[in-house]
Parts: sequence; structure tokens; C-alpha cells
Amino acid sequence: MFVRVHTGAISGIEAVEVTAEVNVAAGGIGLFIVGLPDNTIKESQERIQAAFENSGYKLQAKKTVVNLAPADLRKEGSQYDLPIAIGILAATEQLTTDMLADSMFIGELSLNGRLRPVKGVLPLVAMARDKGIKRVFMPEENVSEGAVVEGVETVGIGTLLELCEILAGRMPYTPAEHTVYSDKESDRAEYAEDFSDVRGQLYVKRALEIAAAGGHNVIMVGAPGSGKTMLARRMPTIMPPMTMEEALETTKIHSVAGKIGAHRGLIYERPFRAPHHLTSQVALIGGGQSPQPGEVSLANNGVLFLDEMPEFGRNVLEVLRQPLEDRHISISRAKYSVDYPANFTLIASMNPCPCGYYNHPTKECTCSAAAVHRYMAHISGPLMDRIDIHIEVVPVSISEMADERPAETSAEVRKRVIAAREIQLRRFAGLDIHSNAMMNSAMLRKFAPLDRQCSELLERAMNHLNLSARAYDRIIKVARTIADLEGVENIAPQHISEAIGYRSLDRENWGR
Repeated sequence: MFVRVHTGAISGIEAVEVTAEVNVAAGGIGLFIVGLPDNTIKESQERIQAAFENSGYKLQAKKTVVNLAPADLRKEGSQYDLPIAIGILAATEQLTTDMLADSMFIGELSLNGRLRPVKGVLPLVAMARDKGIKRVFMPEENVSEGAVVEGVETVGIGTLLELCEILAGRMPYTPAEHTVYSDKESDRAEYAEDFSDVRGQLYVKRALEIAAAGGHNVIMVGAPGSGKTMLARRMPTIMPPMTMEEALETTKIHSVAGKIGAHRGLIYERPFRAPHHLTSQVALIGGGQSPQPGEVSLANNGVLFLDEMPEFGRNVLEVLRQPLEDRHISISRAKYSVDYPANFTLIASMNPCPCGYYNHPTKECTCSAAAVHRYMAHISGPLMDRIDIHIEVVPVSISEMADERPAETSAEVRKRVIAAREIQLRRFAGLDIHSNAMMNSAMLRKFAPLDRQCSELLERAMNHLNLSARAYDRIIKVARTIADLEGVENIAPQHISEAIGYRSLDRENWGR
């Protein structure tokens, strides 16, 4: 007997339809799974056999061939256990049902017949809806994630036996209630940190507010203990709330990577990723033998924090150039090619020198000028070119730390950031960008023109401060964001002056 069962496979952060074709015939013994399965799928035979025995079914002594179509697409993961098991039961007439044609099945089987959670549920359910499938059966732990998708029934199942009773019509089922989220849902996001926790550092807070408002990348340079990490961890608290589209995209990435966890639905907090400096290229950008999103994709729509940036390998840092420029990462290997979103804000920190006390107000630096220069050279010019804001972080004084006056909260800063972002959304309506940091040179001339006074000021700064040529466009972009925060249409000289102050590392005499 021959049957078809609907399931799916993950490609990037999207899903493609896969059909488990099961044929049972006399003239042989054994279970054969074809269609480019990986080792996990090949091992499913033992899990299915044990699950059958513990659920009152049996794997019959006949030749059973399972083809995962299309046969030219590599299949990976344990979510095929359930569709293969249901297909075998239907093909051997141990299960009689008319629900296979409009149902999809995903789930891993335990030896006792219970269903275990799998990753990639959100894109799989979205694909099922797009293909016109009526319902999706999945493990109970995954149903909160699947219920995010509207227009398809998501049914949480505890055991194989329970599912068979439902399919046979002997047990009713209740689809999970669709979880409704609005575009303002992330306003409810709760963060353990707040800007008000940080004493002093008004200059740095101002720079991070500008970065959040315009989507600018930031590097903070300061001595150990000056508060760089503390400030960076509070960056998501002042960023605008995620839209529904951003939340869905973020959730898809974390779902594919298996980082959502059980009983978790839509992710509406902006991600914050802080990889260790020993992180490899593959872990940072993604890929591997089985393609997985890397840190740059897990930080999509959020913050990627690189603490002590020069401690990362030079080759590791250089792979950031493409995602910082293109806002996505393309990974090509011999057996696959995938694209992952990588639209993140980079927050980097570093010491000013090997000993950490160059330009320190009270402690003396023991490094030579040449050592400082070599240390700064660990970050290449093309990579530094993609960082808009450079901040020198000075340690907080004792008087500032003892100040009991309440500091400005993240919520107060966030209101100004949201207002500035709304201006940018109106400005770039119909374009494929949504923040000032994404403007190219042609857009700068159109959306950020400079009057004669501003042009002369910028020219003098370029000459007198020995700023590199790459600083020119960055200064204008930051100035545009500063003007947006003030709610004014035209860039003024004071905006240019403030933006110039955020390019300290571009000065040719820095560190000498």
C-alpha cells in the first residue's frame, strides 16, 4: 500500500515542502529511508520501532520504503520521525484516517512513544499555511511557537498513541488559540537593566542615544572599569520596539537555531548577543556541516556586542564586513548555499592600549606610542570604516558615583529615539532602507544636504583635525540623526560639530 504524508524541511530561515512517501510491499523485509536523509533520519528506524512497541503497534515484517521527496534536497533533523511513523501505520493499515491529505506532521519520537520538541517549527507552520494545509500536528512544547501563525490549526500532541486516536476519529482535538501580537507588543518587553543604573557618563549615553536613533554602529574606547560593558548591555532598552515583521523574522532565526525553548511564542525583545573573543568564524557568521545561523544572525534586529574587540582574531573580525554593509550574510559551501538576515547594530568596546590606561586621567600608561598604534591596528581600516561613532569612555569620578540624584531612565530616552525613527520612516518611505545609517552617498546628497556654513565647518575639521577621508560621510549621517532627534529639517553647524566629536579614532595622530 502507498500513502503520502506532509512535512517540511528548513532552508535558511524558511521552510520548503517535503512529502514522506511510504510504500509497503511483500517480497522483502526491512525499513529503507531514501531521499538524501542524514544520520539522524537514518537512526529514526530504531526510535520508530520502539515507539510502536510501546504504543501497541508493530513494524511489520515487510519491505517498507520511505522516500522523502524531493529527493535532491538534503534532509536533516529529527522532525521526520512523526510523519514517517504515521505513514508506516497508514500504509500497513494499522491506522485508518481521511485526515492525511490536509494535515502536516512534525516531531521527534521518544522510545516510549512520547513526542519531543523540535526546532524550526515557526517557518514550517508558515509554509503549511501557504500551501493550503488545514492543520499541523506537533509536540506540545512547540505549540506556543506554532500558534503565532494565523490561518492554520496548530495541534499539540503528547504521544503517538494520542495522535493515532485523533486521526482515527476516536478522540476529539482542540487547536491551540492563535496568539495575537500587535506592532506595539514589544513595548511590554521587560529588561533587567536600565540606563538609570549608570552613574555619570552623560557624553556616552548621548552617543548611544544617537546610535539607537539612527541605527549607527559604535565603538567605545576606555580603560578597564570605565563602564563600557554596562552601557552596551543597556543599548536594547532604548531601541524602538520591534514591528510585527521584525518579531517574526527574529523568531524564525531563533527557531531554526533551536534557541527558543519550550512553551515560548513570539520573540518581541530585541536580541543582545555577546560572543566570546575566542569565537570562530563559523560561530560568528553561521554555516557549519549542517547550516546554522551564527551570532550575526541571532543578533538580527538587535545588538551584537564585541567586548575587547582587538582580542578577536583578525580573520574573525574581517568576516563582519559583508553583513555590516549588506545587512545579510550569504554562506556558500560545497553542499549548500544559504542566506541569513544580519541587520544588527554593532556595539564594540576596547581598551585604548595593551595596558589599558592610555589617556587615563589618574593612572599612567606604560605602553610606548608604537605599541598603542599597533594595538589599534588590530582593527582594519575597512572594518573601522563601517563604524559611525567613536566614543572615548572616561572612568566615572567618586563624586559622580556617590550622586543620589535620579538619572534619566531608558523609557525617557526611548521616547526620543522612537520620535527620531518615525521621522526617518517617513523620509525613506518607498525605499529599501529605514534608518540614517543605511544611506548611501546619493541619498546623503538628497536627504542630508549641507549649507555653506556647515560645509565650511566640516572642511576645516577635516583639515585641522587630520580626519581621514572615510570620516566625511559618517559625520554627515550622524549629524542627520542629531537633527532628527531635535526634530528639525535642516542640518545646522552645531549638529556637524557634535558629529565631529564622535570620530576621534579617525584622527591620524590618535595614539601617537
